[in-house]
Amino acid sequence: MKYAFKIGAVALLSYVPFATHAQVIQDCLWEGTAQAIVEPWEEHTRTFANGQTRLTLLDRIEPAAGAFHLHLLSPPRDELGSRQCRIISHTWSTGFAGVYWDAMQTGYDPAVGLLFDVPVQVYNPATAMFDNMMLSFTLNQSTGEIDTVLNPPD
Repeated sequence: MKYAFKIGAVALLSYVPFATHAQVIQDCLWEGTAQAIVEPWEEHTRTFANGQTRLTLLDRIEPAAGAFHLHLLSPPRDELGSRQCRIISHTWSTGFAGVYWDAMQTGYDPAVGLLFDVPVQVYNPATAMFDNMMLSFTLNQSTGEIDTVLNPPD
């Protein structure tokens, strides 16, 4: 299984119950540059909906405990024909410590839109360790709305 991690070995951690978090969805600015796409590009980008939606793994290098972000290009298109460009991060200032890119599960529900489940790791400042989590998000291509939730894996 391919994965992207910045720090330490991957280990299944015990979990302390805590509330789920809504992740940060922001417009593409400096975080979304092509320089940050994880190499090789062809292995860290996937398209959906007949190529209309593209999801790419980004590595911003720092902070090392939260360097990975997801880059999403999707409908709706603006008046010039450009897709919306969004970055999905753990917080406003950090991404994810690791992303199990090849373990991502995707689907489609006509009532909701595109469905994504991405196993990730997040830095836990209370324990100074990394927690395995499941980032789930939906994309409504008609409205551009993206809803996220982060939970411990089942």
